[in-house]
Amino acid sequence: MLTKSSFSGARLAIKAASRRAAAVRMGARAEVGLFYSTSTGNTEAAADWISQKFEGDISDPTDIGEIDVDDLTGYSGLIVGAPTWNTGADEGRSGTAWDEVIDEIKDLDLSGKKVAVFGCGDSSSYGDYFCDAIEEVYTAMKEAGAEMVGSVATDGYDFSESKSVIDGKFCGLPLDEDNESDMTEERVAAWCAQISGEGLA
Repeated sequence: MLTKSSFSGARLAIKAASRRAAAVRMGARAEVGLFYSTSTGNTEAAADWISQKFEGDISDPTDIGEIDVDDLTGYSGLIVGAPTWNTGADEGRSGTAWDEVIDEIKDLDLSGKKVAVFGCGDSSSYGDYFCDAIEEVYTAMKEAGAEMVGSVATDGYDFSESKSVIDGKFCGLPLDEDNESDMTEERVAAWCAQISGEGLA
C-alpha cells in the first residue's frame, strides 16, 4: 500500500525522470532558444519580431518564468530579452521573472553556446537608466560561460545613461516601444542579420 510519503516520493521521482527525458530530448535540439519576460507586453512583442526576422531554426518565444532554467542548456544558442522596470537598481532591474532566475543562470554551464540579449526601455521618461536590465542578463549569461554576441552601437539612440553600455556599445539590442516603435522592425532585422553573421544559428 502506498503511504502518502511514498506516493509523493514516487511522484517526485516521476517528475525528475520526465525532466531528465525532456533534457535528453532538448539535448538533441539544433535550434536557438528564444526567451523573454514582460510586464506590459513590449518585450513579448519584440520577441515576436525576432522570431519572424531570425532566419535560422528558432523556438517559439517563451516566458523565462514558464521553464526550468536547466532547459536553457539544451539549445544550440540563446536569444533572451528583458525589460527594465526597477530603474536605478543594482540588481533585479527587470521587475519580471528574470529577477527570480538570474542567480540560477549563473550556475549553468553554457560554455560553447552563443547568446544574444535584447531589451526594452523608455529613453524619454527613463533616459538615465535606458535598458539597464540588458547588462544584468548579459552578465549572468557570460558568468555561465556563454560566448556573448550582438553588441550594438549607441548611434541613433537618444538617452542619457545606461548600465548596458560596455566599451562604448550596448551589450545587446535596446528597443524603445514607447517612443521609437516605428524603428523596432528595422532594428530587429538588422540585429538578427548581425547575430547570424556572428555565428548564432
